[in-house]
Amino acid sequence: MTILSNIPADARLYLKPTWYVPTPIGLDDGAAARMGNGLIWFQAYELTVLRGAQRIARVTIPVAAFADAIAALPAILAERARQLAANISAQRQPLALGDRTIRFDAPQVMAILNITPDSFSDGGKHMDDPQAAADAGFAMASAGAALIDVGGESTRPKAPRLWEGDEIARIVPVVERLAASGVAMSIDTRKAAVMEAALAAGAHVINDVSALQHDPRAMEVVVAAGCPVILMHAPSAGDDPHDNPAGYGDVVADVYDHLEARIAACLAAGIPREKIMVDPGLGFGKSLADNLALVNNVATFQALGVPLLFAGSRKRLIGALSNEAPAPERLGGSVALAFRAAQLGAQMVRVHDVKESVQALHLWRGLADAGLSAI
Repeated sequence: MTILSNIPADARLYLKPTWYVPTPIGLDDGAAARMGNGLIWFQAYELTVLRGAQRIARVTIPVAAFADAIAALPAILAERARQLAANISAQRQPLALGDRTIRFDAPQVMAILNITPDSFSDGGKHMDDPQAAADAGFAMASAGAALIDVGGESTRPKAPRLWEGDEIARIVPVVERLAASGVAMSIDTRKAAVMEAALAAGAHVINDVSALQHDPRAMEVVVAAGCPVILMHAPSAGDDPHDNPAGYGDVVADVYDHLEARIAACLAAGIPREKIMVDPGLGFGKSLADNLALVNNVATFQALGVPLLFAGSRKRLIGALSNEAPAPERLGGSVALAFRAAQLGAQMVRVHDVKESVQALHLWRGLADAGLSAI
């Protein structure tokens, strides 16, 4: 492609699968590629090139023509394009969590279990009663959640900082009860001491909204534990993860660059790639336009080559598009976002409403299976 022959070598290149097809059956060999080890097939890549904050190229390249098209790029960018394409189609390894294994050949559900008085959606619901909180977790697991995400500190904008001892006191009794019954759990925290306490109590995965940057000891805790970690994008690793005075140049590229750098940091520290997941951090320091851009381009993050967690449940963008519906009245939008994320390849969705979300993903799986087997 002529446009690619003029790209400078110091530009930044991004790749997104597009032109989805229900099945590769009936297509010419090499006309479609598979996203990971899931049920999504596509016939083209959208290649975007930025220099600074300026987009200098965006082209759609059929899968069959990809190798020839990127040959026009400078060598360093052609190699990056090949690596991103390989990442998109790379196998997403299952998470081995003790006796439990979570596979990523179909989208999975992570259930939100907040032990907080002030979370934006369900704060206070399970406070001061560890058994009731654990019972809620059991119900979520029974409803089909593959992973229960236990959190003891609110990360809503301007939420007060919580002492780690209080956070530990909130979550450990719940984690212990769930662990005793073999429930797979992640712990939603930024603090190394809380991570250690939760892992000792039976949690399996660290889910850190700061991508292991808030606490200087967080990385070493994850490395020592050998546990999986979820790296979320937030614009600030400080006390308020929503703090974002500078805004974004290109929000999709900026979030992608941040997550790519955090994956590299984890790999350098000794965390294996198969134990890393990412989350683009919908709603964290992002405007409505930013959030909509992330949703529409969520497939871009498949080029990171690790499982993608999408967390849109009850988020502000649903209310903004629904007459300012309050958080408890955003079920329809939450399910729609989960379904859309699955369509675009998200390997896991983080939700409050487990039964409804599991049902929606069962429908998605049924449609995908039917499409794949159609002749």
